[in-house]
Amino acid sequence: MMNETDLKLFARNVRKETLEIVYKAKASHIGGAFSMVDLLTILYNGILNINPHDPHWKDRDRFLLSKGHACSSLYTTLALTGYFPVKDLQSYGTDGSIYLSHASHKVPGVELSTGSLGHALPVGCGLALAAKRKQENWRVFILVSDGELDEGSNWEAILFAPQHRLDNLVLIVDYNKIQSMGNVKDVIDLHPLREKFLAFNWNVIESDGHDFNQLQKAFSGLPIGGLKPTVIIAHTIKGKGVQFMENKLLWHYKSPSEKEYKEALNLLENLE
Repeated sequence: MMNETDLKLFARNVRKETLEIVYKAKASHIGGAFSMVDLLTILYNGILNINPHDPHWKDRDRFLLSKGHACSSLYTTLALTGYFPVKDLQSYGTDGSIYLSHASHKVPGVELSTGSLGHALPVGCGLALAAKRKQENWRVFILVSDGELDEGSNWEAILFAPQHRLDNLVLIVDYNKIQSMGNVKDVIDLHPLREKFLAFNWNVIESDGHDFNQLQKAFSGLPIGGLKPTVIIAHTIKGKGVQFMENKLLWHYKSPSEKEYKEALNLLENLE
């Protein structure tokens, strides 16, 4: 595991590269991409059992990004981890590129094409069940958005996982409190989310999704052989790292102008 200083540097580089490719492609969803950067940073620097030089290694942990519209920061994380050259990301969002603006399994390290919300957790349950039945030791990690929990398919999977004792399954909720049409509490209020998962017989951990010490404690506290799936409810900030983007619904959709790009880059350059 990297130390906190190195984790912060890695996360800052992910945000800078993500900003560049989103700006260049005139793409969107940078707010949701930034809210999960610190989660991706810790996952790919000490939590996931992976081999970037062999993306299909059979014993790897599987990571599925359910909020596929925010894939720009996942692609950047994969590149900086060594799955492919960072320069390849310059084709992000362009015609004919494998780096689509929603997560594509054609990209090395991406397990599942996503974008239609509510799909990755059901698929992840199937993967986790298969691993248990084959007595294999790899784990399945799924990252969902909070607004995505409006999808009924997720709650079917949330019922399914404890029934089948999927203790090799870890769900991460990017709880940034903003979804496509407004604040989560105003669209479909998830509160109390912790109590909902407890009632569904999950092991529940809550954490500040931007505090690496808390995140390290959360992930290192995953039970082994507990016979329950685990959910980490990560409290995050949409647009985290660029002050004028933080907690703004606009940045679910908007592409940065040249002025905004330069201002955001300057803020990230000076981010501690």
